[in-house]
Amino acid sequence: MRGRSDGGQKKRLIASLCVVVIFLCFLYVYYGSSSRGAAALEYGSRSLRKLGSSYLGGDDDTDGNQYDSSIKFGQDVGDVVPKTFPVCDDRHSELIPCLDRHMIYQMRLKLDLSVMEHYERHCPPPERRYNCLIPPPPGYKVPIKWPQSRDEVWKANIPHTHLAHEKSDQNWMVVKGEKIVFPGGGTHFHYGADKYIASIANMLNFSHNNLNNEGRIRTVLDVGCGVASFGAYLLSSDIIAMSLAPNDVHQNQIQFALERGIPAYLGVLGTKRLPYPSRSFELAHCSRCRIDWLQRDGILLLELDRLLRPGGYFAYSSPEAYAQDEEDLRIWREMSALVGRMCWRIAAKRNQTVIWQKPLTNDCYMEREPGTKPPLCRSDDDPDAVWGVRMEACITPYSDHDQKAKGSGLAPWPARLTSPPPRLADFDYSSDMFEKDTETWRHRVENYWDLLSPKTDADTFRNLMDMKANIGSFAAALRSKNVWVMNVVPEDGPNTLKVIYDRGMIGTTHNWCEAFSTYPRTYDLLHAWTVFSDIERKGCSGEDLLLEMDRILRPSGFVIIRDKQLVIDFIKKYLSALHWEAVATADAGSDSDNEGDVVFIVRKKLWLTSESLRESE
Repeated sequence: MRGRSDGGQKKRLIASLCVVVIFLCFLYVYYGSSSRGAAALEYGSRSLRKLGSSYLGGDDDTDGNQYDSSIKFGQDVGDVVPKTFPVCDDRHSELIPCLDRHMIYQMRLKLDLSVMEHYERHCPPPERRYNCLIPPPPGYKVPIKWPQSRDEVWKANIPHTHLAHEKSDQNWMVVKGEKIVFPGGGTHFHYGADKYIASIANMLNFSHNNLNNEGRIRTVLDVGCGVASFGAYLLSSDIIAMSLAPNDVHQNQIQFALERGIPAYLGVLGTKRLPYPSRSFELAHCSRCRIDWLQRDGILLLELDRLLRPGGYFAYSSPEAYAQDEEDLRIWREMSALVGRMCWRIAAKRNQTVIWQKPLTNDCYMEREPGTKPPLCRSDDDPDAVWGVRMEACITPYSDHDQKAKGSGLAPWPARLTSPPPRLADFDYSSDMFEKDTETWRHRVENYWDLLSPKTDADTFRNLMDMKANIGSFAAALRSKNVWVMNVVPEDGPNTLKVIYDRGMIGTTHNWCEAFSTYPRTYDLLHAWTVFSDIERKGCSGEDLLLEMDRILRPSGFVIIRDKQLVIDFIKKYLSALHWEAVATADAGSDSDNEGDVVFIVRKKLWLTSESLRESE
C-alpha cells in the first residue's frame, strides 16, 4: 500500500509541475507577443467560443467566460462582460454565417439544388451561432487603396488563385508575386471591359460611345459578375453597378470585387426575389452567366423584368445569341419567343451580344391575346416586397404614374441625386421634407468628417455602408468623395430603398438580427444610425450585432454610431473585447432626431493571429 501511495504522490507532483510549466509558457507567449508592437495584437488562433451546442458538433462551452448575450442597453452588466472574445478557428477566416454550406449540410436542410436554393440565405439558429472574432488570413495586409485597388490586390488577403488558372484564357486575373492583378477581362470581353462597354453603347447609338447616355443610365445590375471588372470599368462613366454572384464553384468572386473596392453583393437568382425594389435598374447585364433563363416558365427572366425600369435594357452575351449548333439555336428560339410575350424588343444585336429593351408602358401587355403566358401579376402583389418573398412567373405591370409618364420620370444623373423623385409620394414625403433631409445629412456628414479627419487621409475610405439609410441622404452627402455606399433599409420599415435607387444610388434590404450577405473584412466604414435601438425593440442581441459589425469591418476601419447614450455606454463595455478603440465622442447637436443622442466613433485595430505574424515575418 505504501508503494502505491508514493506512486500517486509522484504523479500528483509531476502533474503540478506540468501545470506550472504550461502557465509560465502561456505568460511568455502572451507578454512576448504583446511586445511586438501595437500594430499587431497576437491571440491564439485555435480558440472557438460557442453559445449552446457547438457549431462543429462538440460539447457546450462551460468555461468561466460564459455570459448572457441578451444583456439590455442600460443594464448594469458588471463582471459578466468578457475581457476578451476568443478568436474563431483560422479556417473560418472567410465565414459568411447565412451562406455557410457546412451549416446547411450539418443541419440536413432539404433544399432543391436544381433551383440554386442552397446558394440562398439560410441563417444558423441562435444555438449554432459563432461567438468569436473572425481572424484575418495569414499574412493579411491593409488593403491597397482606390483607385490602384481596381487593378491589383494583395494575394495574402484573398489567398485563392484557382480563378487565375481556371480563367487564364479570359484575363480575369493574373498572379504576380505578392499581388493578384486584374487586366479587366471577362468571359465575353477578353480584351478588356472598357472596350466591351463602349461596344454596347455603340450598339445602342449612344453619343460618344458612352453607356451613361447623358445621365439616363445610372444604375446597373450585373448578374453572374465574375470578379466584377464590368462594374469596375463602368465607374469611369459615372455608372454604378450592383455586381451580383453566388458563393458557388467560382468561390471568392465577390470577395475579390469588394477587396478591389467595387460595389458587389452575394446573391443568386434562385427561388426568392433579389433584395431590390421594382424598377431599380436602367440596365441588366449577363455575360455568359450560365443561367437557364427558360426554367420554370421564365421565372428568372421575369425577375429581371421586375427590376428593370420602363424602357430598361438587358444586355446578354452568350453562345445562344450567336452560335449555330442545334442546342443553342433551340434555346435562342425559345428565349426569343418568351421575351416577345413579355413585350421586350430587340434594341440591337451584334456579334456575341443581343440587347433587349423593356416597354415604356403597359400598352403591349393589354394588347396580348387572353391567356398569354406569362400572365400579369395579381393586383394585390407588391412588387417591392422582397425580404424572403418567393419569385412568381408573372409580369409586373407599371404603376399609374409610370403609365402616364411613359417612363420613370427621373432626372438624368447627377441631377436626380438631389431632385425629389416621384416615388417619394409613396411615403407621404413632400419635396420640402426631402430637401430638408438632404440638407440635414449634409451637415451631419460634414461634422463626421471633422471628427474623423485627425485619424484619416484622403484615401482612407472606399467601401462604406449606411446600416439604416432611410432615403439615402447620408450617401448623397458623400457625392464629392471617392467612395461608394451600400445603403441598407430594414426589412420591417418603410421600403424607402426604391427612393434610394431613384436617386441614382444602390443598396439592399436587410434584417440586422441576422448576418449580412458579404465576406469578412468588406467595409472601411459602417454608419449605424439608431440601429442598436431598433434591434433592441425586436428583442435581438446587441452583442451579436457588434460581432457581425466586426466581421464585415476591415482592420483599421471605422464605425460611426449615432444613438442614445445608453447604447453608447453599452458599446463602450465591449471595446476591449472587440479590440476597438474610441476615436471621438460628440453631442448629436440641435438637428438630432432624439434629445440626448450621441455620436460615437470607434476604430477597429489591426490584429493578427500567431500564424499571421509568423507569415508576415
